[in-house]
Amino acid sequence: MELKRLFLKANNELENSGQGGKDRKVTCRKCQKKNTVTKIRNNNFVCPDCGHYFQVRARRRILMLTDRRSFIEMNRDMKSVNVLGFPEYDDKLRSAMDKSRENEGVICGEAQVDGHKICIFSMDSNFMMGSMGAVVGEKITSLFEYATVRNLPVLGITVSGGARMQEGMISLMQMSKVSAAVKRHSNAGNLYITLLTNPTTGGVDASFAMLGDITLAEPGARIGFAGPRVIEKSLNRSLPKDFQKAERVLECGFIDAIVTRSEQKTYIAKLLKIHGM
Repeated sequence: MELKRLFLKANNELENSGQGGKDRKVTCRKCQKKNTVTKIRNNNFVCPDCGHYFQVRARRRILMLTDRRSFIEMNRDMKSVNVLGFPEYDDKLRSAMDKSRENEGVICGEAQVDGHKICIFSMDSNFMMGSMGAVVGEKITSLFEYATVRNLPVLGITVSGGARMQEGMISLMQMSKVSAAVKRHSNAGNLYITLLTNPTTGGVDASFAMLGDITLAEPGARIGFAGPRVIEKSLNRSLPKDFQKAERVLECGFIDAIVTRSEQKTYIAKLLKIHGM
């Protein structure tokens, strides 16, 4: 890792405290009201005025959902390479590393939730919109294999624009690769819980994001395969306002519950307790 990267902040409105730190005010893009970073963080990164959900980095997600200092990361040094020689992909990878301060679009490891031992992966929207490439697929597959051997439940937090086009068919192969690992984990009698956040789309939605034994989602999260604009152009018609929103997906029976951020850790702990994990 280059020395300069150690001092870079994630390029989003809440994590970058370079101007004014925690007392800096942030404007909510939904209600346009201003609140301090401290107030929003204390409210689980939800706007106190209108309930808008701000993006949360992968490591922050893990901190919010697991017991203090219980997380042990796995495969942190794995990085993508431009195996196809795709134009400008190397530059995009470097830019994504600088923006997110991560080596890849997913963080994996072992942790505890209210004393219950689990494996956990959390995708990061700051790294190429959480897109799935070979390394993302390999890290998640390895996590499921580790959990299967040790009979541990897996908690997956997803946010993604889908498969990474710069890796072509290699990225699409990760759909079946991870899904096979999920199936082996399930066949061994283990629990898999998914938490879908905004947005969970494309190849991630069409594979491991929707394979959980229990599927949860955040309020208002967009969940679907193709984007609404693509579908509207294909059908040549307007879509309903709630199209692909978590609330509508719940009505259609594709997810089990919508859980607010303030309740997520407690809710997941109860699920683990019920299943004897």
